[in-house]
Amino acid sequence: MRNQAVVIGASAGGLEALRIVLAGLGENFPAPVIIVQHLSPESDNFLTTLLANQCRLRVKEAEEKELLQPGCAYVAPPNYHLLVELDHTLTLSVDARVNFSRPAIDVLFETAAEAYGDKLVGVILTGANEDGSLGLQRIKSLGGTTVVQDPRTAVEQRMPLAAIAKSRVDYVVPLTEIGVLIKQLVEG
Repeated sequence: MRNQAVVIGASAGGLEALRIVLAGLGENFPAPVIIVQHLSPESDNFLTTLLANQCRLRVKEAEEKELLQPGCAYVAPPNYHLLVELDHTLTLSVDARVNFSRPAIDVLFETAAEAYGDKLVGVILTGANEDGSLGLQRIKSLGGTTVVQDPRTAVEQRMPLAAIAKSRVDYVVPLTEIGVLIKQLVEG
């Protein structure tokens, strides 16, 4: 296995984008997928339930001190930052908002980059702010692989455009091709 984990960040328009990407991975995907979707602090577990019902991959809300497992997608709970520890467990935090968001994509990406180094795939999807661009830059600087949704296929282009502008992105691909690319990057 070439890469050991995948992190995905999404904001405006992300619900449909995440559904499309996760559906392309299949139930036997050999790596954990860790997701931050910008949500209202008052959100319930609708995102997790929807994705779980529409994907073959196991989808669950991330829990404190949970050990990351292959074949599972972990979704950051509303109003918590999601961090990856060096031992590949998850931590939830109520630290200050980053990029006006909690959960913040940059927080997840930067901690996952430290934990997985060059064995991490970082993916930025649709969104209306610049969250994730610095985290993607950190993934790239530690040898990880970076993927950005082609802005022309995004509901909101600002997040993909910011990621492309701030980092030397490895792949810029249409939304419908991201799942297949992630599988190739992980399975080799």
